[in-house]
Amino acid sequence: MGFKYFLPLLLLSLLVADSASRPLYPLPSVAKYGTKKPLQTSRPFNVAHRGANGEFPEETAPAYLRAIEEGADFIESDILASKDGVLICHHDVNLDDTTDVADHKEFVDRKRTYEVQGVNMTGFFTVDFTLEELKTLGAKQRYPFRDQQYNGKFPIITFDEYIAIALDAPRVVGIYPEIKNPVFINQRVKWADGKKFEDKFVATLKKYGYKGTYMSEDWLKQPIFIQSFAATSLVYISNLTDIPKVLLIDDVTILTEDTNKTYAEITSDKYLDYIQQYVIGIGPWKDTIVPVNENRLTTPTDLVARAHSRNLQVHPYTYRNENQFLHVGFHQDAYSEYDYWINKIGVDGLFTDFTGSLHNYQELSAPLPKQQ
Repeated sequence: MGFKYFLPLLLLSLLVADSASRPLYPLPSVAKYGTKKPLQTSRPFNVAHRGANGEFPEETAPAYLRAIEEGADFIESDILASKDGVLICHHDVNLDDTTDVADHKEFVDRKRTYEVQGVNMTGFFTVDFTLEELKTLGAKQRYPFRDQQYNGKFPIITFDEYIAIALDAPRVVGIYPEIKNPVFINQRVKWADGKKFEDKFVATLKKYGYKGTYMSEDWLKQPIFIQSFAATSLVYISNLTDIPKVLLIDDVTILTEDTNKTYAEITSDKYLDYIQQYVIGIGPWKDTIVPVNENRLTTPTDLVARAHSRNLQVHPYTYRNENQFLHVGFHQDAYSEYDYWINKIGVDGLFTDFTGSLHNYQELSAPLPKQQ
């Protein structure tokens, strides 16, 4: 790790103990666009899924800093809200699996049962904690087979802190924030000005200068995709910003949280014809593109071709190096999986937990022109 990356990580670790009431990262960014190496646009985008979460607890500052060091084009995050309406970076609406909340006896009475996407869920929820309380929790690694040494050492970060990390990167790094569980958040969090979650989300981006259509001058200065599984949220914000939007797609049997349609309906020609007015791409679960049977890939669907015929990009999720996530035909070789998806399926971006692995594969197979 280079010194310029080691130092921020060291400072972050030293600041954890007294960071409950203040940002871990300087706000706002003071970096200048003109002095930075631009975003590469000649090969599929390397999207750091929750940061380099194969190495650090997901959606923490060190995970994002490591992803930038390893070559990510975009750092991705899920945006939720605290009880007091602060937007935060956290994947799950509950805190149980990726924080040490269960070790905090002062919060034992916060356990609740809520309906989330049609299913009753019991646990500790972000919407029942203020930002100050959330900052006392330590993030932990989701998967037990990954490195556990950083558990409890880094706090949840805010949307603002996440943006600052991208803007202060030594080269142009895009952000890829998700409007996460908007139905649930709008039910549980109320802002004094009467605004919705989506309004607050877009207002934060505007505060930091994010704007512009795909590949415009403004967009290239501060690249961004806004993503969501909730099509109605993307349609709603289309009246607020021209930032490119991506509709996420889950297993075809699952109901969307906002439309009561299955993702089989969402991926129909009729629906793609409708949603292409509002989005620049789709972000499908990769098994929706190529179904799997007994851990073996079957015949690919025509989803990528149908999306491309409508000028929609395709950014599938999630690529993970561990053998339990690699299908049999890839012979425990992550490079083989990347090669299949980029060169045979023809995707335009990949969400990966291992940014460095994808970057190294792309540098070997499709090195950037010297000016990039």
